[in-house]
Amino acid sequence: MNDSEGRKTVTVDIRKDLFGANEQAAMLNAELFKKHGIKAIDIMGSVGTGKTQLIEALCDRLGRGRRILMIAGDLATRIDADRVASHGVDTVQINTGTACHLDARMVRVALDDVDLSKYEVVFIENVGNLICPAGYSLGVSKKVVVLSVTEGPYMVRKHPLTIKRSDMVVINKIDLAEALEFDVDRLLEDIREVDANLPVFRVSAKTGEGIDSFISALGL
Repeated sequence: MNDSEGRKTVTVDIRKDLFGANEQAAMLNAELFKKHGIKAIDIMGSVGTGKTQLIEALCDRLGRGRRILMIAGDLATRIDADRVASHGVDTVQINTGTACHLDARMVRVALDDVDLSKYEVVFIENVGNLICPAGYSLGVSKKVVVLSVTEGPYMVRKHPLTIKRSDMVVINKIDLAEALEFDVDRLLEDIREVDANLPVFRVSAKTGEGIDSFISALGL
């Protein structure tokens, strides 16, 4: 379903094997993005880490002149997609119903009637979950995991596989670290124990701190 403001919502039945194995669909997505010169970025993280606010901050920094599409994954509603749409960005909402992640086939279906020649950047906000999304390739350029100081100090130790399967880590809400007496350096040490070379960015999506460095690292 499309509306006059460039917003689309699709509901995907994950029980249907529409495009074969996930990896095959991911390869097709990657070829499609490459064909149109699109940089696609999968943004993962638990509910409440600030994924949507991070995307909003990225869209604002990149400016309305950049051609951006945001794909939002959630079990229901298009709350996050509408937040990003309010910044003048076209959006596609994928409602998974019961699935705790997006997979490449869902993205393929969602993009089926989207004119990708209109876009330079696609931000994919995965379903709010720190476990399931890491296991599914979407065919993107970068896989980013967003952590937050509000999640507590042990999220990396509890979920090392998600870190291993990411290309970058964002530690968000650093503006709250002092008030919460949160040791960001200790969290960074945990990340380094999992992957010593993984790029890590300390960011506040609310204040804008660290956003420019993150954008540079994404090559945007």
